[in-house]
Amino acid sequence: MSRLDISGLTVAYGRTEAVRGLDLSVAQGQVVCLIGANGAGKTTTLRALSGLVRPRAGRVLLDGADITGLRPHRIAARGLLHVPEGRQIFAELTVEENLAVGAWLVRDAAEIARRRDSVLTRFPRLRERLHQHAGSMSGGEQQMLALGRALMGGPSLLLLDEPSMGLAPLFVEEIFAIIAALKAEGTTILLVEQNASAALDVADYAYVLETGRVVLQGPAAEVANDPAVVAAYLGV
Repeated sequence: MSRLDISGLTVAYGRTEAVRGLDLSVAQGQVVCLIGANGAGKTTTLRALSGLVRPRAGRVLLDGADITGLRPHRIAARGLLHVPEGRQIFAELTVEENLAVGAWLVRDAAEIARRRDSVLTRFPRLRERLHQHAGSMSGGEQQMLALGRALMGGPSLLLLDEPSMGLAPLFVEEIFAIIAALKAEGTTILLVEQNASAALDVADYAYVLETGRVVLQGPAAEVANDPAVVAAYLGV
């Protein structure tokens, strides 16, 4: 069963098409990764899915419902939650306040408390820093907060844009261990990541984008062994 189906997605900035006729699907419980060079259209794809940019053409189905062109808050209300590139946490708010923002659509206080406890169990550093301003934390801690904030929303589909960007190697390992744990729990994830080796390790299926088009797709293990992918993205 597909959680996400994209057909013919085209996104443009002025006259420049950043994404061109993209077809992509993500099955329930899968981790699917998008890899490609800077400017390939990966981040634009995620921004179009979450409503931050409006597609010029194409169709996006979430659990069979057409969400093409909906406003971001309406897409979030349907369970598609986006952890953007650069984290974009609320630096002047505390960790606790950032987590509360993540649950703004939830009306059940007991459910909010359950999710908060689950997030703080998954990210013990956040529990230690609940009353600390988010902007004063390290990059790795802020990335954990961005993930935790999204999990507070109870995502049916999680979009992760460059979760390891700019992090120390130890935090990179920790972030990918968290993604693997979410996968094991059945969370459906669409992952954009410059660290192609780590992304392909955790993913079930992969798409390779070049100048807004899919040039290769398949099971992640097969894509990881493709000579062109090895030469371009895996540093071998």
